[in-house]
Amino acid sequence: MGAVIAHRGPDSLGFHVDEAVAFGFTRLAIRDLASGDQPMYDESRQIVAMTTGEIYNYRQLRELLVSRGHTLHTQCDTEVIPHLYEEFGRDFVGKLDGQFAIVLFDYRERVFLAARDHFGVTPLFYAHRDGEIVFGSEIKAMLEHPAVQRRVDPVGLDQVLTLPGLVSPRTMFEGVHSVPPGTAVEFRPGETPKTWTYWDLAYPRADAELERHDESYYVDRVEELLIRSVEKRLQSDVPVGLYLSGGLDSSLIGAVMRHLLPDSEIRSFAAAFPERELSESDYQRLMSDVLDTAHCERMVADEEIGARLRDVVWHTECPLKESYNSAAHALSEAVQDAGVKVVLTGQGSDEFFGGYVGYRFDRFRRDQPGTAVSTDLAEARLRARLWGDESFFYERNDVEFRSVKAGLYSAAVRERQHTVDCLEHPLVDRERLTGLHDLHRRSYLDLKLRLGDHLLGDHGDRMTFSHSVESRHPFLDRELIEFLATVPPDLKLQGLEEKYLLKQVARNWIPGRIVDREKFGFTAPGSPHLLRQDDPAIKALLSRDRIEADGYFDPDRVERLVRQYSTPGFRINVPFETDLLMTVITFNMLLDLYDLPAYTA
Repeated sequence: MGAVIAHRGPDSLGFHVDEAVAFGFTRLAIRDLASGDQPMYDESRQIVAMTTGEIYNYRQLRELLVSRGHTLHTQCDTEVIPHLYEEFGRDFVGKLDGQFAIVLFDYRERVFLAARDHFGVTPLFYAHRDGEIVFGSEIKAMLEHPAVQRRVDPVGLDQVLTLPGLVSPRTMFEGVHSVPPGTAVEFRPGETPKTWTYWDLAYPRADAELERHDESYYVDRVEELLIRSVEKRLQSDVPVGLYLSGGLDSSLIGAVMRHLLPDSEIRSFAAAFPERELSESDYQRLMSDVLDTAHCERMVADEEIGARLRDVVWHTECPLKESYNSAAHALSEAVQDAGVKVVLTGQGSDEFFGGYVGYRFDRFRRDQPGTAVSTDLAEARLRARLWGDESFFYERNDVEFRSVKAGLYSAAVRERQHTVDCLEHPLVDRERLTGLHDLHRRSYLDLKLRLGDHLLGDHGDRMTFSHSVESRHPFLDRELIEFLATVPPDLKLQGLEEKYLLKQVARNWIPGRIVDREKFGFTAPGSPHLLRQDDPAIKALLSRDRIEADGYFDPDRVERLVRQYSTPGFRINVPFETDLLMTVITFNMLLDLYDLPAYTA
């Protein structure tokens, strides 16, 4: 189990094994390089714990523990965990500031505890069978255990097609659960695991009377909190690099980083593409010059997109709707080749400052009477059930898209489509959406449905750790995000200008050319590009014999899509159109890589 995820921690391998517990830890050494091996223990060795990720407030926690009589032997942030649990029980999780996945076993109470950080930066999976619990940072480790069976969860496939990506606790593997962000799991041998939410984001109701300050107050406070957040995420005993996309978010993080490290070398990394319309290299080079970074531009050639895709799917453990993970995979390889273990990113800004096009669409529809309410009664009812508002449009018209999925699925899957349909299963706590301003409703949904498992998961953590690199996200700081929940929505989206407040902060730090440039989404060539490569492996994955044998998709529909996507000049308008064939291709790769069975009703 440890060997198959050695890429997550190639520096050491530690174990704790007895008749009750088997813990294994693969370490990526970032702090206290000489003394930080895991598992960690309390003084009596009655609590054994493992923590992956970072505890940013560990120094304050360490001082607290020492003042209460605890003896700690290292300067590693993870050593505080067993002692915190000994002192505060399961409530210790609420005292943590960081990105983490934690597991521990208490021999005194014979209880297993696991927790994932507030935003889901760090993954954690588990399966329960025959009175035992099996867990891992990646599912592939768990599949090495004989108690974990290899079966597809078709609802997970439907999530990938319908939503931005997978949503915890669902995975692509039946019986394997992803611990949701801000959630803990308690398990006593022989019993059923219990989960509880220790943190969730709370937006005020739209009709709540809140204290309103002038704009400068919010600008100054966001700047103060962002500087503090970057400073926390620079804690490391190895150099920290920067993902520099050339956009507003990463440029601002880089500027704050340079402010805090005025005399240090900063290594920056960026992906570039031969196609001018996909590449941001001009802006990346501009910001590298402004920030005085040692810049690495990783050109991702066309042929690499398909060539890396199988490795990408092995690491993500799920099918994809886009190919940009291939570029992310190549970029983390460049970071590893440069000898850098940690990078800061600009991820997490769009979800809380109103950065996606959906936020502007909401505003436009509200300003144009009659455009917000669906004319389809079934669609209106579905929206009311899902989002608590029949006029709220999240990703698409889902009733209409059900017919698209019905045409893509095989006859056997269609017979169970009501069961397979992910929208018939719980996704979010609708009470959290009640009475919210549209911007806050979308922000909460993006937090739950887009950020944790997709952007931070398959696109983030799995791609950086595929080459033993840890990514850190200063915008995803609990103190900053909880403050942003109190900011009036019109300061985030002013008129139809997205991220207005963040832009005002950024004007003090980076060139106006970067602040005012049009938002550019990180994308890469899709399945039409792969089809034009005339790759025999891709053809085999889409062959009629293969589709019929697997039993998940309709072979006639796949054939028609192949003809359509192969038409010269055909393009998919991402993000407004779904690349269905990319999901078919990568799903079939997943079946092969993980030896998953054909569909059975």
